[in-house]
Amino acid sequence: MSQNQGREMEYGANADDNEMADVDDIYFRGRAFGESDSDEEEDDEYDPLENRITDTSAAEARRGKDIQGIPWSRLSISRETYRQTRLEQYKNYENIPQSGERSKKECKPTKKGGMHYDFWQNTRSVKSTILHFQLRNLVWSTSKHDVYLVLHYSIVHWSSLNSKKSEVLNVSGHVAPCEKHPGSLLEGFTQTQISTLAVRDKLLIAGGFQGELICKYLDRPGVSFCSRTTYEENAITNAVEIYEHPSGSVHFMASNNDGGIRDFDLESFQLSKHFCFPWPVNHTSLSPDSKIIAIVGDNLEGLLVDSQTGKTISSLYGHLDYSFASAWHPDGRIFATGNQDKTCRVWDVRNLSQSVAVLKGNLGAIRSIRFTSDGQFMAMAEPADFVHVYDAKGGFEKEQEIDFFGEISGVSFSPDTESLFIGVWDRTYGSLLQYNRRRNYMYLDSL
Repeated sequence: MSQNQGREMEYGANADDNEMADVDDIYFRGRAFGESDSDEEEDDEYDPLENRITDTSAAEARRGKDIQGIPWSRLSISRETYRQTRLEQYKNYENIPQSGERSKKECKPTKKGGMHYDFWQNTRSVKSTILHFQLRNLVWSTSKHDVYLVLHYSIVHWSSLNSKKSEVLNVSGHVAPCEKHPGSLLEGFTQTQISTLAVRDKLLIAGGFQGELICKYLDRPGVSFCSRTTYEENAITNAVEIYEHPSGSVHFMASNNDGGIRDFDLESFQLSKHFCFPWPVNHTSLSPDSKIIAIVGDNLEGLLVDSQTGKTISSLYGHLDYSFASAWHPDGRIFATGNQDKTCRVWDVRNLSQSVAVLKGNLGAIRSIRFTSDGQFMAMAEPADFVHVYDAKGGFEKEQEIDFFGEISGVSFSPDTESLFIGVWDRTYGSLLQYNRRRNYMYLDSL
């Protein structure tokens, strides 16, 4: 993956290139919303619009209010026109030129209009920022009411039950472990730039731009463990996964830009395995039985690898660019990979000669994929504007398309499948979207 950070975000059209530049209202202040910029100082500027945009509830949305609070009636451009402008002018980042265009011919047509999750609320009290434009795993839910996100140098907890935000970890200053473990860097880190995040049960792990790992138990004060996985210059921690080892102990796996996959035992905080690959590893995910690792990175081919030996079980052929997302279905047979060629490929371990399905995004790369714990649904997130929720048990033939404006910092289903959280990063309309599961879901015929 690229080492460049926020300034190379997958921007939409510049304000000078689209109709939003002609808006004479104070809204948008002469720029196109939906663009993103992770520079902290931008948020510190006085914005007269900040106090006018309110949260949106499900009841308000049913009465016609825009879910993001965008006042379309007061603007010189309609939502439909601006959506078309975004579709035409958004610039998808590709390492392999024209990969998105060339991937179209294999894509599986899907029936849109699914209503799997209903809009519940949009809260502007929490905004999840993005450090690196290719890494979008910065939102994690631990219950239908609890979600964790990255806000610049902080990791914050949001409770949708009482609408309260609290800071869980601040890494802007000096962070050092309060427990002693072999290999832990007791001097800790200063001003860690958080590139990825994982939260499961009571454990939070943050990965940093210089290969840092910071482990914190949410029910304990302080930080338990700090480590630098590598001192290579190209050291970004691209992804972290927390899982239960077959032995019953809790482990986590870190994927790094130096081509390494490192497995840690969280009972001792000790490195248990280290596998190396000839290209940056952008994302890994473990099968439900923890025996197989799906690996994707700066390579057209993905890999299935034995989690105990690191030996390749099979290569995955089909994607036309580099991949940044992967996820396993709870049944352990189906898994998915997301790529900068604007596709998500669904695979079946029983026949890896071709993909089960090739699902197409609208704007750009598929940078985050999640399955519900019951295996009913799969969500795939583009870099901006669209999250697609597929009926996985129905063969990925029907989808719900969630449509908004802004860069996506991450998506997360709650463990009980009741909620879907979407982090939206935008200087004006940054927020957290929450959708709740519709039990008797239905499909509407596409118009």
